[in-house]
Amino acid sequence: MPLLISGLYLSLSALLMVILTYRVIRLRRIHKIGIGSEGNSALILAQRVHANFLENAPITMLLLVVAEGNGISAAVLHLFGTLWIVSRLMHAIGLTQGRGGYHFGRFWGVLMTWAVIIGLVATNLFAFVTHL
Repeated sequence: MPLLISGLYLSLSALLMVILTYRVIRLRRIHKIGIGSEGNSALILAQRVHANFLENAPITMLLLVVAEGNGISAAVLHLFGTLWIVSRLMHAIGLTQGRGGYHFGRFWGVLMTWAVIIGLVATNLFAFVTHL
């Protein structure tokens, strides 16, 4: 069975990762910083936005692939996938605009990310229990 839906959200996540990586590279070039941050606040922030995405993406995408493999409905998979992409965009924008402090996008981006992860966990556990 092809994993088309999870493949879509994995691909969109990979594009977002490339964009966040590019932001770090661009700041490194502008400020001529090869390794680390040299205390540059803009670079530190861009690195943190990128790292936060990378900390959450692997488990979320793995849970989505497993859910699709478990036969979860397309509507549920698209709901989780869409919420995932929106939440990560909100977080990246919010963390950047809030400069590491409180921002609506950062706050809700994190909460929505956790909701997606917990929702996918629950979905996969339900699929496991119902197939015993």
